[in-house]
Amino acid sequence: MLIHRYSVNQRSIQALLVDIKSNEIAVPEIQRPFVWNAIKVRDLIDSLYEGFPIGYLIAWHNPSVRLKDGTKAKGKKILIDGQQRVTALMTALLGEYIVDKDYRRVKIIIAFNPKERKFEVSNPAICKDKSWIADISKVLSPNVKVLELVNEYCENNEGSDQDEVFNIAGTPHL
Repeated sequence: MLIHRYSVNQRSIQALLVDIKSNEIAVPEIQRPFVWNAIKVRDLIDSLYEGFPIGYLIAWHNPSVRLKDGTKAKGKKILIDGQQRVTALMTALLGEYIVDKDYRRVKIIIAFNPKERKFEVSNPAICKDKSWIADISKVLSPNVKVLELVNEYCENNEGSDQDEVFNIAGTPHL
């Protein structure tokens, strides 16, 4: 008799983000700190936008595993593989602070230019340039009013087509 010891489930990035926000996914104590730089985070977001595969995440149910915050797992999904990707999504898409390899609390902010369909690490010049959405986590916020965001963008960028901007920036491809 063959007993399945694991299962493979396909889930959307949006479902993964819900799991992250509700603390259903946890990072075990044994995992290394977040080591990606901001450019690698930008590249991950670009890959998602383009529809490229970003690899598997492996989670494990084990209530006795100790987590990074010192607590026990107790019913949470323990992230065994994919910590760097999940942490990158937390900071770039959810706007959360993360702890980097130097144990500093940081937030990696990714910007998007709908006209060029291009992502960049946000910086002061991008924040001043009206052709950029300086922080993509604002677009994914539950409080965002997408039509207002699109209208404001089009008002600040003469010649922009509202329908096109909405299709490009207003409906995330995640």
